[in-house]
This record gives sequence, C-alpha cells and structure tokens, in this order.
Amino acid sequence: MKKRLYLSLVTAAAMSVSGLVGQAYADITIGVTVSSTGNGAALGIPLKNSVELWPTEVGGEKLNVILLDDAGDPSIATTNARRFANDDKVDIMIGSALTPASIAVAGVAAETEIPHFTASPVPPNVYQGKWTFVLPQDAGLIADTLFAKMQADGVKTFGYIGFSDSYGDLWVNQFKAIGAKYGLEMVAEERYARPDTSVSGQALKLIASRPDAIFVGASGTGAALPQATLRERGFTGPIYQTHGAATFDFIRIAGDAANNTVFASGPVMVPEHLADGADTKAEGLEYVTAYEAKFGEGTRTQFGAHIHDAMAILKKAIPLALEKAKPGTQEFRVALRDAIETGGPFPASQGVFEYSADDHLGLDERAVVLLTVEDGKFKLID
Repeated sequence: MKKRLYLSLVTAAAMSVSGLVGQAYADITIGVTVSSTGNGAALGIPLKNSVELWPTEVGGEKLNVILLDDAGDPSIATTNARRFANDDKVDIMIGSALTPASIAVAGVAAETEIPHFTASPVPPNVYQGKWTFVLPQDAGLIADTLFAKMQADGVKTFGYIGFSDSYGDLWVNQFKAIGAKYGLEMVAEERYARPDTSVSGQALKLIASRPDAIFVGASGTGAALPQATLRERGFTGPIYQTHGAATFDFIRIAGDAANNTVFASGPVMVPEHLADGADTKAEGLEYVTAYEAKFGEGTRTQFGAHIHDAMAILKKAIPLALEKAKPGTQEFRVALRDAIETGGPFPASQGVFEYSADDHLGLDERAVVLLTVEDGKFKLID
C-alpha cells in the first residue's frame, strides 16, 4: 500500500529532497550521504546539488530521496548508512564524497545486503564484494594514464605528496603495482592531513630529492596546497595531479601555479571539446548544461557528475529490477544489484559503465582524458 510522505526537516544535518516535488507517494527509496560540510565540502556540495537535478520518478515509480550530511567523518557515515538500512529501508545507498567515509558506508551495505554506489575511489577489498559499485574512475585506470604520460614526457624519477589517509594510500599502492612498467622510480614520499594549511616542510624535502617531476595524490581544494607551495619554493619541473584535483576551484586557489600542470580527468569537465560521437558527450553536455543553469557558469565538477551517472545507471536498471520484485523488499535489492551487473552498457557523463558480477568498476579508457591549464582554463591534451 502506498504511503503518503509529508515534508519535514530531519535534523540540522539531514534534508529530504523529496521536497522537490511536494507531497509524494514514495515507492523507491534512495539514501544519499555526502560530505556537504567539513573538510570534504568542496567535493560533497556538488554531489548534494546534483541530487536536485534528479527526476522525481523512474520506471513509473516515485522516488523518495533521503539526503544526509556526514561531514566526511566515517563514524557519521556509518550512522547515516545504518539509519538508511534500519529505519528508512532504502532500496539503494549512495555515498560518500571522501574515501574513508565511503569505505564505512560500503561496510554497512555489505552487512545489510543493499546495493551501494560509492562516489569516491575505494580499495579493492571494498569493490570486490557483492554490493558496492564504484562511480569514479578506478585508481588503476587513472594511474596507467598518468604514468604513461609521465613516461612519454621523459620522467624517470618523481616525488610523491598525498593525503595521509586511504586516498593517499591508493596512489602509492598503484605506483608499487605498476610504476616499474613505466620505468618510474619514486625517490621521496611525503604526506599531509586534509585540514593542513601548510606543507612547506614536505615541499622542501621533495625538492631536495631532485626528482624529475612531482605526483600529487590529493583531491578537492586540498590538492592546490602542495601545488602552490612547490612553485613558491622554486620547483619548476612538471607536476601531475589525479582526477580528484580537476576542478575550477583548484585553478582559482592555485592561481598561476596551476598553469602547465597535467591532470587526469573525467570527460565531463570538457564535454564541449570532445569529438562529435564520443560516447560520453551527450550525457556530459546534459549534466553540465543543467547544473550550470542552476548553479552558475563554471560550477561543474566531476564529483557532482557521479550523482548524475548514478541516476543514468538507475534509469535503466530500476525497470529491469521492477520486472522481478517490488521496491522495499530484499528481493528487489537483489534484483537491482543483478540489473546493475547485467543491464549495461550504461552511457554516462564520466564514461560508459559495464559492470559484471566480477567487475564492480565497470569503466575503460573512455572514462579518462588528460587536461592542462592555460590562462585559467582547462585545455584538453590530445
């Protein structure tokens, strides 16, 4: 029996976006936890904003979307996920913006057997389970692209600086796994915490190691701190940044220090410059056009695009699951997971997803482009 949903503020840190359509008959329930405050806000706010662009129904069924803030804290993310599972009886979870918080949500999703999309990279032991699907490009895919570019640029030695958490660990692990294939040697490794306001000591140590280049393993506006500091301290060599740094806020904060940096990025940052017929162009333009019409020119991020891509997948997967079970049941959750694994390919703004029971990453080289910065703007590197 359909149940009428009345609008209410859940808590100061929670918001139901079912209010976008007023009173609604909610049939499919989605729980979204993102870091809309705290150190991950630069990543989480675009995710939160992008939820507002979702449709109000899929497959003829109403959507009830519960959006909570976890402030990037794994303990809060765990609490949110348990609320989704135990109180809200969600059909799917999405979140979070930061890797540690996403790992926490994935743990609850696996325990309660609820399909989960993570909007940040997670380690293999997380995505090799049955219930978590990764939306961002895999660290291995990004690392292959960046390491190949470094090799082509003549880089043989590099210094590494990254976050002192699981996100920073991802890139060191990638170097250990595949760096030798590209003839690369890491001659120095430095770390810093996301809230840090200075990395002068780390920058001086990196420069003293005399590397050919610097590789930065950070995301959001926090990735601009080592970038600016290295240039201020006189490092003139090439700097390579991951897709977590490819934002207009990075350019704004880093200023002239951003010029000539090489970024691996999802194609959604430059859909206007993609070739006609590119598999990601249509979805990318749809997302960018809608997002910037609502939130302003130059506000696009690939973080927010993960929310768009989750819905692009669900638009195809939910009707398949509805053929087998009713929302709100464990049978529907299983059917939805199976539909995500078998219903592809799913063209989206950041790539073409084609998951399977053995592959919850689902992306190939179409999900990565190389960018640089010239005159305060991203430029596609051929």
